[in-house]
Amino acid sequence: MQKNETMIYVALPTNQNRRLTFYLAMEEYVARHFDGNDYFFMWQVEPTVIFGRNQLIENEVNMDYCREHGINTFRRKSGGGCVYADMDNIMFSYITEKGNVSLTFSKYINMVAEMLQKLGVDAVASGRNDIMIDGRKVSGNAFYHLPNRSIVHGTMLYDTNMQNMVGSITPTDEKLVSKGINSVRQHITLLKDHISLSLDDFKTFVKENLCSESICLSQQDIEGVEEIEKEYLSADFIYGNNPSYNITRKGRIEGVGDMEVRMELKNGIIRQTNIMGDYFLLGDIGEQIIKPLIGARLEHDDISRALPDDTGRVIMHLEKEDFVNLLCGN
Repeated sequence: MQKNETMIYVALPTNQNRRLTFYLAMEEYVARHFDGNDYFFMWQVEPTVIFGRNQLIENEVNMDYCREHGINTFRRKSGGGCVYADMDNIMFSYITEKGNVSLTFSKYINMVAEMLQKLGVDAVASGRNDIMIDGRKVSGNAFYHLPNRSIVHGTMLYDTNMQNMVGSITPTDEKLVSKGINSVRQHITLLKDHISLSLDDFKTFVKENLCSESICLSQQDIEGVEEIEKEYLSADFIYGNNPSYNITRKGRIEGVGDMEVRMELKNGIIRQTNIMGDYFLLGDIGEQIIKPLIGARLEHDDISRALPDDTGRVIMHLEKEDFVNLLCGN
């Protein structure tokens, strides 16, 4: 995206320090109430872990460490994995028209990579949602849809507290990054090591290069954001309703992510199920995948008949056979 295309920066009237949930609600408010243009804003928060919509908090977050170190924990509405953020790490939010997910993601990630390249940084889009510098990750991103709008948000790792990043997030055994700061440092990079700009100067550069104009939220807008924020602060949303299940299948599917499927069986028939993980959701998982599984026998052919053929239209890049094999423990 060139600067002469209309993208509007959304500013707040004060520099008040706010919870991460406020900014998630702000994205949603802008998406629901501001039409016709692309919108963008940046934000920073006190130490916080943010986990994906479909993740189990007990699998992803070291709650004891977070409590001991005063690190907040919140859930977002987008898929993807767990992220640590603090005041040295900048978060980007991008609101655009609803469209093809791959194209929206590609447009945003390439836009940010090209902006970094203007600073002489060899930044490239990589994988399903990352921006890399010299083979190491500097930005991870996620998305979700609202009616007629798409929201993409992500990290820009200018700097961070590595000890908190490692201590607060509990990777699964299948993930590469697992043991200590040195291991993490092999896979991520800090933007400050590649540019001469201070954090504040970098934010100014981003705004000037990506946005053609700006608006400031009114007090009425702020109140609207705070009303939406209440959902993000509710215990039901943060911790979820996780009934007990008697069968658990978990694994990593290439190109999709980590998945954990919990099922309640009676006489070999699936009565309830829940599908957690860091995957990206494209469709209605409840109607298109979970509902068809209820009443199916946990056997390969029965599961295969119950599921739609185009599972990749519900969960990004998910092949039906891979999912059937995971459910059946193959």
